Amino acid sequence: MRILVLVKRVPATGGRIVLADDGRSIDTRFLGFVVSPHEECGVEEAVRLIEANGGESVVMTLGPAEAADQLRDALAVGIDRGVLLETDGSDWDPLATATALTEAVRRLEAADGPFDLILVGNESADSGGFQVGIRLAVALDRPVVTGIKALEINDGVATARRQVSGGFDIYELPLPAVVGVREGINLPRYPSVPGRLRARKKEIETSSPEKVPGGPTLDRLMLPVEQEAQAEILGHGPEAAPRVVEVLRELGVL
Repeated sequence: MRILVLVKRVPATGGRIVLADDGRSIDTRFLGFVVSPHEECGVEEAVRLIEANGGESVVMTLGPAEAADQLRDALAVGIDRGVLLETDGSDWDPLATATALTEAVRRLEAADGPFDLILVGNESADSGGFQVGIRLAVALDRPVVTGIKALEINDGVATARRQVSGGFDIYELPLPAVVGVREGINLPRYPSVPGRLRARKKEIETSSPEKVPGGPTLDRLMLPVEQEAQAEILGHGPEAAPRVVEVLRELGVL
């Protein structure tokens, strides 16, 4: 079995997001970078499937040279090979991104054989476009399903489960296929020290794709209005007891 995982380098999701002065990019001066959480689960799922079935796993990203750090994180937990499609660091629209990834997939498959499964994150943690995996599947003429929280591979068929209200929708896709996974499909492992040392020795294949024009353009970014936490002082000392009892009754505790 051969599995390809597509990941994206995004600002650390736990950090405070501040927009640049032009309102069209994120100020990353004080932010770290990580693999987008859905895609981190995609990496873990690929490692588990290869451990169970044998074969080779490849991780690929489109981004600046620094994105090699995120590829090495994936190599450190068990992915076999890394591929970097190096850019100048500017954000690419979904059409340009999917086109570059599609060309790279075709090149890798021509050299080493087809991928049975391509795993993508349901959406990236920064732009949240939901488009790249579907565009890739259409370009490669392969079945695709997204929003997946459970995945099994048996006899050339992928059985994917999407959680819905009251249960799961179940899909069966003949391989090769593209699957978009959601955070929670598994619990990603942390890279070990020996794993990181091994990852440093692995070569990352690097190429520089050309950006295809014609996709949607970014107008501006907007941050949601933050909800500030509020506290009410119920009183001081014994005098606060009646108000505390009243609040507990309002909450249904008493």
